[in-house]
Amino acid sequence: MSSANPPPVSPLAPRTQPELPPVPGVRLATAQAGIRYSGRTDVLYVGLDAGTVPAGVFTRSKCPSAPVDWCREALTGGGARALVVNSGNANAFTGQRGRDSVALTARIAARAASCTETDVFVASTGVIGEPLDATKFEGVLADCAARTQDGPAAWAAAAQAIMTTDTFPKQATRRAEIDGRAVLINGIAKGAGMIAPDMATMLAFVFTDAALPQPVLQALLVEGADNSFNCVTVDGDTSTSDTLMLFATGKAGNAAVADAADPRLVGFRAALDDLLVELAQLVAKDGEGARKFVTVEVTGAESDRSAHHIAMSIANSPLVKTAVAGEDANWGRVVMAVGKAGEPADRDRLAIWFGDVRVAVAGARDPDYSEDAASAVMREQDIRVRVDLGLGEGRARVWTCDLTKAYIEINGDYRS
Repeated sequence: MSSANPPPVSPLAPRTQPELPPVPGVRLATAQAGIRYSGRTDVLYVGLDAGTVPAGVFTRSKCPSAPVDWCREALTGGGARALVVNSGNANAFTGQRGRDSVALTARIAARAASCTETDVFVASTGVIGEPLDATKFEGVLADCAARTQDGPAAWAAAAQAIMTTDTFPKQATRRAEIDGRAVLINGIAKGAGMIAPDMATMLAFVFTDAALPQPVLQALLVEGADNSFNCVTVDGDTSTSDTLMLFATGKAGNAAVADAADPRLVGFRAALDDLLVELAQLVAKDGEGARKFVTVEVTGAESDRSAHHIAMSIANSPLVKTAVAGEDANWGRVVMAVGKAGEPADRDRLAIWFGDVRVAVAGARDPDYSEDAASAVMREQDIRVRVDLGLGEGRARVWTCDLTKAYIEINGDYRS
């Protein structure tokens, strides 16, 4: 598959890309292995210093990829020395051949990193069902290990190498303190289609120089994923390959923290959560064919869990998403999505807003409804849809994008 004619950059893409500073203990390199694409990088190699601690959350799909199975098992080892990511082939639904491919990738990477295979993590993204030829990593990973770098250019190249149908790289950085010691957090992600995470996103990797034990790191990541990537959807389809990993090198030398609830982690948790939210929003903004970014807020539900289910019902509705694409203030489709969610709702207590314009209240059109005002909101690039159920204190917010003809075109031609 040639990348000679890449899709146009999403109009929702950030106008500038951040410069990610070096994270002590992390070094990166990219390469062209010709896995599926030609004329572009498709392999990311990350070298991690001894003592690096990994954490991860993965897809709850019952048909996970071979790399997901490998990473789940590797997490039990407690250490991380290398990460290998390829784009163009998901190595999912590939049977024993897929498992053998991951094992070979880990062996090649372990030689390059001078570590054990169990300290290697592997992730793949791309077409499902096609065998991945891991022999293409021979020589490539050793070369990567020999020329790793740690500056802004290396991070930018890393975000680029893991893209598939993405139209722009996704990267973010934050600074925080743990008990007075400065720490750094960098993250990259990819995702544009097959996005309805049930843990994380298609692929996202976060790195910090904080010194944190694995149970604490894992708890922070699970909490952060629930408030970020688990609140984003593009098309309602959960990937076989969803992987979110967090690596802590310990180079910051902060004081030991043994409990995720320790007050000394308040600043770090806030910075990590904020970074994950930014990456998740960037995924929605690069939804295949997207032209509008949509925030769905639900209040007044019986519980937060109920509010989340209703919000996702709205965000995943093709009718809601096509109405947004057509700039149609069709609140009837929102009513439909609330009603079908299977959660407690009372039609006669329902209120709906597009932006700051209330379009429906008490089970009917708002008496002060203005078609011009509502239509003006729908013409904006960033749109907020708010629903109040009037039942309780539960609340949630999720992010999505519109559904355009371009989504069909991209996915109709995906394997060609």
